[in-house]
Amino acid sequence: MNNPRPVDLSVMPDIAGRPHLNPQGTLDWVGMSDIHQPIFIRDAGEDLRVQANVQVYVNLDDPHAKGIHMSRLYLLLDQHARGKPMSVAGLKGLLHAMQRSHLDLSTRAFVQFDFHYDVRQPALLSDNEGWASYPVTVKGTLVDGQVQLELGVEVTYSSTCPCSAALARQLIQRAFEQRFNSDAELTLDGIKEWLGTEQGVVATPHSQRSYAKVKTRLADDADHLPLRALIRRLEDALGTPVQTAVKREDEQEFALRNGQNLMFCEDAGRKLQAALNTDHRYSDFWVRIEHHESLHAHNAVSIVTKGVAGGYLPIP
Repeated sequence: MNNPRPVDLSVMPDIAGRPHLNPQGTLDWVGMSDIHQPIFIRDAGEDLRVQANVQVYVNLDDPHAKGIHMSRLYLLLDQHARGKPMSVAGLKGLLHAMQRSHLDLSTRAFVQFDFHYDVRQPALLSDNEGWASYPVTVKGTLVDGQVQLELGVEVTYSSTCPCSAALARQLIQRAFEQRFNSDAELTLDGIKEWLGTEQGVVATPHSQRSYAKVKTRLADDADHLPLRALIRRLEDALGTPVQTAVKREDEQEFALRNGQNLMFCEDAGRKLQAALNTDHRYSDFWVRIEHHESLHAHNAVSIVTKGVAGGYLPIP
């Protein structure tokens, strides 16, 4: 490979470094989005490599400056991501380094990582397992010397409509009355046999694939990113996360859990509200529940926040 030719930076034009005449003004954020950056995530003592889509910004606080130095942000991001897993300390260091790289131009810094977090999930009953994938967002903001870190995740689960379940039970009762009227012989074996037929269960409640989109702000004393713990807490509260490997015994168990865990979108929102309110790792949270109804073409939605001063706004 040939040696690169020598470069004299002093004679190369630097348009961004020239004074800006018109129009003048400050900008809230300037930087880059859609940066494809491999990063490492620490999971159960193992460093996992994932492909992240990254945004990096600083503010432009000098109205006379033509622009920022975007290459500095890119190189700092690349240096941060190489060889070591993402951590609270690392994110704080990256944000401070981004701001220091623009001391003459900027007072704030922002970074956001979006990626899919893949976890091996065991089946409910059988000796099988498969991959579950969770969309994750890690966000960091540096303002007035203070760093705020956010962790977001989307969890998919099943929800069975309580109203539909009640209506289905009513139809089953009517079918029972028609089959075992006063003239019919009523025996335990006969009822059991009839319940095992399609005529015995003439109606079923509707259920749907549902989504919990959650954003959390980490407490100031957080020393790690509780990604796996957050997912587990959300799924445990909801009770019916979607499955990966499924045999008949797993499907039957899933049907049982759905039947014993009927919920409207309001119920799901309150379940996650209660679960996150008692977790001191998060100073604030925002939850959006979406039930993608099978009954109609629109979705049922509920939204809840922790309700702290200066926290997340209760908006869709």
